[in-house]
Amino acid sequence: MQHSAASASTPYKILVVDDDPDIVELLEYNLRKEGYEVATASDGRKALEVAPQFGPDIILLDVMMPNLDGIAACRELRAMPRFKDTYILFLTARSEEFSEVAAFDAGADDYLSKPIKPRALMSRLAAVVRRDLEPAGPQSDVIDINGLRIDRTGFAVYQDGRKITLPKKEFELLAFLAASPHKVFGRDELLQNIWGNDVFVLARTVDVHVRKVREKVGEHHIQTIKGVGYKFNADN
Repeated sequence: MQHSAASASTPYKILVVDDDPDIVELLEYNLRKEGYEVATASDGRKALEVAPQFGPDIILLDVMMPNLDGIAACRELRAMPRFKDTYILFLTARSEEFSEVAAFDAGADDYLSKPIKPRALMSRLAAVVRRDLEPAGPQSDVIDINGLRIDRTGFAVYQDGRKITLPKKEFELLAFLAASPHKVFGRDELLQNIWGNDVFVLARTVDVHVRKVREKVGEHHIQTIKGVGYKFNADN
């Protein structure tokens, strides 16, 4: 099946960062076959050199690497204005809680466990490309609530006219809660609705994302219901 990447006016650029040459070769082969333009780096330090020259649209980043690990590399990439909103997907064999939470905390958009299944990865990337290529939907898909304007089709949040940029998962979490302002959602329910079944994430991931959303839009919009979960605060 033809990949969405081929329908873009220019091929999507993907930077693959992993210290295992077999994984790099596997990913490079499959990505090129799908019409992506690919560059590679063998560790985080090299990734920081290659990324500004190559200008990737998507970065696949291994967590455990020599010289500079994926968590540190992600933080440094996010600190560069041009990669602030670049889609970053972590590839990792580690499933410990600290690894995953640290990855999202560093600015990852998603998380895929090794061994990598090329078809699952291509499906994930196709969704990213499709979202980018889709024209903005009708203006009616907007939530105006408690001083926030949440444009679900434009993936944008406004507070008093000021635009607030949120990574995809943070935006989806805020929009999901705001769509049912009086309902309390447990962590498992939020994981199911925001992350779905196809990616392994832990309940603590929800807490990390809530904290990051609060830092950007204000503490009072998302209310913690102790022992249960979270709800959107519709009161001023």
